[in-house]
Amino acid sequence: MNKLNITHSTDKHDARNPLIPAHTMTKAAMVRELTSADRERLLTHFLELGSEDRMLRFGQIVPDHVIENYVNGIDFTKDTAFGVFDAQLRIVGVGHLAYLAASEEGRKAELGVSVSESARRRGIGSRLFARAAIRCRNSNVTTLYMHCLSRNSTMMHIAKKAGMEIQYEYGEADAYLTLPPSDSVSIMTELLQEQAAVFDYAFKRQARNASRMFGNLLPSAYAA
Repeated sequence: MNKLNITHSTDKHDARNPLIPAHTMTKAAMVRELTSADRERLLTHFLELGSEDRMLRFGQIVPDHVIENYVNGIDFTKDTAFGVFDAQLRIVGVGHLAYLAASEEGRKAELGVSVSESARRRGIGSRLFARAAIRCRNSNVTTLYMHCLSRNSTMMHIAKKAGMEIQYEYGEADAYLTLPPSDSVSIMTELLQEQAAVFDYAFKRQARNASRMFGNLLPSAYAA
Protein backbone atom coordinates (compact mmCIF):
# COMPACT_ATOMS: atom_id res chain seq x y z
CA MET A 1 0.00 0.00 0.00
CA ASN A 2 2.88 2.36 0.75
CA LYS A 3 3.90 3.06 -2.85
CA LEU A 4 5.45 6.13 -4.32
CA ASN A 5 3.90 8.95 -6.29
CA ILE A 6 6.13 11.95 -6.89
CA THR A 7 4.88 14.54 -9.34
CA HIS A 8 7.79 16.96 -9.37
CA SER A 9 10.94 17.13 -11.42
CA THR A 10 14.48 18.16 -10.47
CA ASP A 11 17.44 19.00 -12.64
CA LYS A 12 20.32 19.33 -10.20
CA HIS A 13 21.25 18.07 -6.79
CA ASP A 14 23.45 19.33 -4.02
CA ALA A 15 27.06 18.28 -4.59
CA ARG A 16 27.56 18.23 -0.83
CA ASN A 17 24.78 15.72 -0.31
CA PRO A 18 23.57 13.57 -3.23
CA LEU A 19 20.45 12.68 -1.23
CA ILE A 20 19.12 16.22 -1.37
CA PRO A 21 18.48 17.95 -4.73
CA ALA A 22 19.86 21.47 -4.67
CA HIS A 23 16.61 23.27 -5.57
CA THR A 24 14.81 21.64 -2.65
CA MET A 25 17.00 23.60 -0.29
CA THR A 26 15.69 26.93 -1.63
CA LYS A 27 11.99 26.22 -2.13
CA ALA A 28 9.52 27.77 0.29
CA ALA A 29 7.72 24.50 1.08
CA MET A 30 8.31 23.39 4.65
CA VAL A 31 8.01 19.74 5.65
CA ARG A 32 6.58 19.09 9.11
CA GLU A 33 6.33 15.77 10.86
CA LEU A 34 2.69 14.73 11.25
CA THR A 35 0.93 13.23 14.25
CA SER A 36 -2.36 11.45 14.85
CA ALA A 37 -3.95 14.89 15.24
CA ASP A 38 -3.42 15.36 11.50
CA ARG A 39 -5.22 12.15 10.52
CA GLU A 40 -8.41 13.84 9.32
CA ARG A 41 -6.51 16.21 7.06
CA LEU A 42 -4.45 13.30 5.79
CA LEU A 43 -7.64 11.53 4.80
CA THR A 44 -8.90 14.63 3.01
CA HIS A 45 -5.66 14.85 1.06
CA PHE A 46 -5.80 11.25 -0.14
CA LEU A 47 -9.52 11.33 -0.96
CA GLU A 48 -8.94 14.34 -3.19
CA LEU A 49 -6.48 12.41 -5.37
CA GLY A 50 -7.90 11.57 -8.78
CA SER A 51 -7.94 8.11 -10.34
CA GLU A 52 -4.57 8.49 -12.08
CA ASP A 53 -2.94 9.87 -8.94
CA ARG A 54 -4.33 7.02 -6.86
CA MET A 55 -2.94 4.60 -9.42
CA LEU A 56 0.52 6.16 -9.17
CA ARG A 57 0.43 6.41 -5.37
CA PHE A 58 -0.94 2.96 -4.52
CA GLY A 59 -0.19 0.97 -7.66
CA GLN A 60 -3.89 0.59 -8.42
CA ILE A 61 -7.07 2.65 -8.45
CA VAL A 62 -8.35 2.30 -4.91
CA PRO A 63 -11.88 3.22 -3.72
CA ASP A 64 -12.52 5.65 -0.90
CA HIS A 65 -13.11 3.00 1.76
CA VAL A 66 -9.69 1.46 1.10
CA ILE A 67 -8.07 4.87 1.53
CA GLU A 68 -10.00 5.39 4.75
CA ASN A 69 -8.73 2.05 6.09
CA TYR A 70 -5.19 2.94 5.03
CA VAL A 71 -5.20 6.31 6.78
CA ASN A 72 -6.87 4.95 9.92
CA GLY A 73 -4.28 2.18 10.01
CA ILE A 74 -1.24 4.47 10.08
CA ASP A 75 0.54 3.99 13.41
CA PHE A 76 2.37 7.21 14.14
CA THR A 77 4.30 5.55 16.96
CA LYS A 78 5.90 3.12 14.49
CA ASP A 79 5.83 4.88 11.14
CA THR A 80 6.78 8.45 10.28
CA ALA A 81 4.62 10.75 8.20
CA PHE A 82 5.58 14.17 6.85
CA GLY A 83 3.33 16.85 5.46
CA VAL A 84 3.45 20.13 3.59
CA PHE A 85 0.68 22.64 4.35
CA ASP A 86 -0.72 25.43 2.19
CA ALA A 87 -1.80 28.85 3.48
CA GLN A 88 -5.17 27.44 4.59
CA LEU A 89 -3.43 24.62 6.49
CA ARG A 90 -4.59 22.00 4.02
CA ILE A 91 -2.14 19.16 3.51
CA VAL A 92 -0.89 19.35 -0.08
CA GLY A 93 2.01 16.91 0.16
CA VAL A 94 2.50 13.72 2.17
CA GLY A 95 5.44 11.42 2.71
CA HIS A 96 4.76 8.16 4.54
CA LEU A 97 7.83 6.35 5.81
CA ALA A 98 7.15 2.76 6.92
CA TYR A 99 9.93 0.93 8.72
CA LEU A 100 10.43 -2.67 7.65
CA ALA A 101 11.63 -5.51 9.84
CA ALA A 102 15.40 -5.50 10.35
CA SER A 103 17.43 -8.24 8.68
CA GLU A 104 21.05 -9.29 8.40
CA GLU A 105 21.40 -6.73 5.61
CA GLY A 106 20.38 -3.94 7.95
CA ARG A 107 17.29 -1.87 8.56
CA LYS A 108 15.06 -0.77 5.66
CA ALA A 109 12.25 1.73 5.27
CA GLU A 110 9.71 2.19 2.47
CA LEU A 111 8.68 5.64 1.28
CA GLY A 112 5.40 6.68 -0.33
CA VAL A 113 4.79 10.24 -1.52
CA SER A 114 1.76 12.06 -2.90
CA VAL A 115 1.29 15.70 -3.89
CA SER A 116 -2.00 17.49 -4.54
CA GLU A 117 -2.57 18.60 -8.11
CA SER A 118 -2.81 22.24 -7.05
CA ALA A 119 0.63 22.17 -5.44
CA ARG A 120 2.75 20.57 -8.14
CA ARG A 121 5.87 21.90 -9.83
CA ARG A 122 7.03 23.50 -6.59
CA GLY A 123 9.58 20.91 -5.49
CA ILE A 124 7.35 19.49 -2.76
CA GLY A 125 7.92 15.87 -3.74
CA SER A 126 11.67 16.36 -3.72
CA ARG A 127 11.59 18.02 -0.31
CA LEU A 128 9.55 15.15 1.10
CA PHE A 129 12.07 12.71 -0.32
CA ALA A 130 14.99 14.64 1.15
CA ARG A 131 13.35 14.87 4.57
CA ALA A 132 12.61 11.14 4.57
CA ALA A 133 16.18 10.33 3.58
CA ILE A 134 17.68 12.32 6.43
CA ARG A 135 15.19 10.84 8.92
CA CYS A 136 16.26 7.39 7.77
CA ARG A 137 19.91 8.25 8.30
CA ASN A 138 19.20 9.49 11.80
CA SER A 139 17.09 6.40 12.60
CA ASN A 140 19.84 3.91 11.68
CA VAL A 141 18.07 2.88 8.49
CA THR A 142 20.61 1.55 6.01
CA THR A 143 18.39 1.32 2.92
CA LEU A 144 15.58 3.57 1.70
CA TYR A 145 13.20 1.65 -0.57
CA MET A 146 10.52 2.84 -2.98
CA HIS A 147 8.15 0.92 -5.23
CA CYS A 148 6.26 2.45 -8.13
CA LEU A 149 4.96 1.90 -11.62
CA SER A 150 7.80 2.16 -14.12
CA ARG A 151 5.76 4.66 -16.16
CA ASN A 152 5.97 7.12 -13.28
CA SER A 153 8.67 9.09 -15.08
CA THR A 154 8.91 11.87 -12.50
CA MET A 155 9.55 9.47 -9.66
CA MET A 156 12.08 7.59 -11.77
CA HIS A 157 13.86 10.86 -12.51
CA ILE A 158 14.12 11.76 -8.83
CA ALA A 159 15.27 8.24 -7.94
CA LYS A 160 18.00 8.35 -10.58
CA LYS A 161 19.17 11.78 -9.48
CA ALA A 162 19.45 10.48 -5.91
CA GLY A 163 21.65 7.64 -7.14
CA MET A 164 19.16 4.89 -6.33
CA GLU A 165 19.58 1.39 -7.71
CA ILE A 166 16.46 0.68 -9.78
CA GLN A 167 15.14 -2.75 -10.75
CA TYR A 168 12.39 -3.11 -13.35
CA GLU A 169 9.95 -5.98 -13.69
CA TYR A 170 6.51 -6.35 -15.31
CA GLY A 171 5.79 -2.63 -15.53
CA GLU A 172 6.87 -1.89 -11.98
CA ALA A 173 10.08 -0.61 -10.47
CA ASP A 174 11.85 -1.03 -7.14
CA ALA A 175 14.38 1.61 -6.15
CA TYR A 176 16.95 1.24 -3.38
CA LEU A 177 19.20 3.84 -1.83
CA THR A 178 22.03 2.86 0.51
CA LEU A 179 22.31 5.51 3.20
CA PRO A 180 25.40 6.68 5.07
CA PRO A 181 25.27 6.60 8.86
CA SER A 182 24.10 9.62 10.77
CA ASP A 183 26.50 12.29 11.96
CA SER A 184 26.30 15.59 13.82
CA VAL A 185 25.49 17.46 10.61
CA SER A 186 22.56 15.21 9.64
CA ILE A 187 21.14 15.35 13.16
CA MET A 188 21.37 19.13 13.38
CA THR A 189 19.99 19.54 9.85
CA GLU A 190 16.88 17.55 10.67
CA LEU A 191 16.37 19.43 13.92
CA LEU A 192 16.58 22.81 12.19
CA GLN A 193 14.28 21.66 9.38
CA GLU A 194 11.61 20.56 11.84
CA GLN A 195 11.88 23.76 13.85
CA ALA A 196 11.51 25.84 10.69
CA ALA A 197 8.48 23.79 9.62
CA VAL A 198 6.80 24.17 13.01
CA PHE A 199 7.38 27.94 12.91
CA ASP A 200 6.04 28.06 9.34
CA TYR A 201 2.90 26.19 10.39
CA ALA A 202 2.33 28.50 13.37
CA PHE A 203 2.76 31.56 11.16
CA LYS A 204 0.25 30.24 8.59
CA ARG A 205 -2.23 29.45 11.35
CA GLN A 206 -1.98 32.97 12.77
CA ALA A 207 -2.34 34.49 9.30
CA ARG A 208 -5.37 32.34 8.55
CA ASN A 209 -7.03 33.20 11.87
CA ALA A 210 -6.33 36.91 11.37
CA SER A 211 -7.82 36.75 7.88
CA ARG A 212 -10.95 35.09 9.23
CA MET A 213 -11.26 37.66 12.00
CA PHE A 214 -10.98 40.61 9.62
CA GLY A 215 -13.38 38.89 7.26
CA ASN A 216 -15.96 38.71 10.01
CA LEU A 217 -15.45 42.36 10.93
CA LEU A 218 -15.64 43.83 7.45
CA PRO A 219 -19.38 43.28 6.89
CA SER A 220 -20.11 45.07 10.19
CA ALA A 221 -17.81 47.93 9.28
CA TYR A 222 -19.50 48.43 5.90
CA ALA A 223 -22.92 48.27 7.55
CA ALA A 224 -21.94 50.99 9.98
